[in-house]
Amino acid sequence: MAIFTDPIREHADFGPGDAEWLHLLVGDWQMVADLAFADLALWFPHPELGYIALAHVRPSTTHTAFHSDFVGEGIRSDLQPLVDKAWNSRSIERSSETNWNSEMALRVEAVPMVRNGRTLAVVTTHMDLSSSRMPSRLELTYRQCAYDLLRMGTLGLWPDFASPTGSRRGAPRVGDGLIRLDADGVVQYASPNGVSAFRRLGDGESLEGRSLAEVTAGLLKDRRMVDETLPLVVTGRMPWRSEIESRGVSLSLRAIPLRDEQQRFGALVLCRDVSELRRREMELVTKDATIREIHHRVKNNLQTVAALLRMQSRRMVSDEAKQGLEQAMRRVATIALVHETLSQGLTQSVDFDELIGRQFRLSAEVASPSQQVRTERSGTFGELPSDLATPLALVINELVTNAVEHGLEGRAGTVWLMADRSEGEDGEELMVTIADDGVGLPETPHVEGLGLQIVRTLVTSELGGTIQWKPREGGGTAVQIRLSLAGK
Repeated sequence: MAIFTDPIREHADFGPGDAEWLHLLVGDWQMVADLAFADLALWFPHPELGYIALAHVRPSTTHTAFHSDFVGEGIRSDLQPLVDKAWNSRSIERSSETNWNSEMALRVEAVPMVRNGRTLAVVTTHMDLSSSRMPSRLELTYRQCAYDLLRMGTLGLWPDFASPTGSRRGAPRVGDGLIRLDADGVVQYASPNGVSAFRRLGDGESLEGRSLAEVTAGLLKDRRMVDETLPLVVTGRMPWRSEIESRGVSLSLRAIPLRDEQQRFGALVLCRDVSELRRREMELVTKDATIREIHHRVKNNLQTVAALLRMQSRRMVSDEAKQGLEQAMRRVATIALVHETLSQGLTQSVDFDELIGRQFRLSAEVASPSQQVRTERSGTFGELPSDLATPLALVINELVTNAVEHGLEGRAGTVWLMADRSEGEDGEELMVTIADDGVGLPETPHVEGLGLQIVRTLVTSELGGTIQWKPREGGGTAVQIRLSLAGK
């Protein structure tokens, strides 16, 4: 998959970590676009196009200035002098003239992204000026926050590699709630959504003028359960994420320290009510634990059934009855093995290679303990849905048993299991081959036993595939099973 720095890879003179820093910027600049109420574009010098647009983000707090996508295109001639000036000066440059785009008056700023004393790219901000109303305190605060972050970009202080990159859901966004702190952690401004979030936690007073750390400490009921990162987040000292829970409400917090060349002068704290999200996650965890417990109990029950069949077979006088019960025992044990694998995982799919690796050798040994039978595997099955794993494991068990008992007929020999997973005309396909170097297929048709009847029924009905017996090159028999994995 192509990444946005690919077009400049040939002529970009990047040092260690420079490309990753730009990717970190683009991964987090939706926040800046929302704060600035502006579109952002990322530009890099190009030998033929002047500058090439590497990325573009639209704000979610206002309408976009560019409805068409221009990523990968060259820069407009009227914008290039401003970007050139910012690139060379390594400072924020603002256009002296109002830029018009589709009958929209835009204010354009060019912000060089500087790291280790070198300009790596230029971010342009495009803000709509066509609205003549007086901006609210919220808008003024948001824009100041955006300017502070972009200013940190010119100093190489933002984005910060210490910022959270985990995949846990519920990351706070600008619209969820924003709180601005001073250097001492005192709230300078809290957006209406930010105030509402803390009211749901139980704080009924205004946040402004109060220490956010003290406010948060007063809301904690059980301090033994507090995230150890919380104090550093609510004081704005580290660019981390944390959570606080009180009165059944879970609040996700993210801090972005604001710095200049000398010191930290404040911080932004984004907050989001994730109570419903965490409740659903807990339900999923509970359901998953329940499903695993069910698989575990089914496995135990099946093992009990197999043990009862084994005990019953020992009491049988007839060899035919004893053999029938032993075969039934092996089939039950195979199903139990699939449920054991499912009970250990978090998904409803099975690593079939790990499962069949144990089962394949065991099936050959149990089929005829007195024979010298070698087993060889090749190819990979990969992850298979559990509804395919159980019948396929049964089919392989029956065919391996049949190969040992009827193919080798008491002689020493080899049984092969081969898997070929590939893309077919109708999607992904799996071809499984079980082969032996025994006596080969009989010359005259013979009546299928119970085992082969089970195999044919499972392949056609449960797996939706086809099965074919044919002579193996070099002697013996090969059985090929072909089934489609599309939509599974």
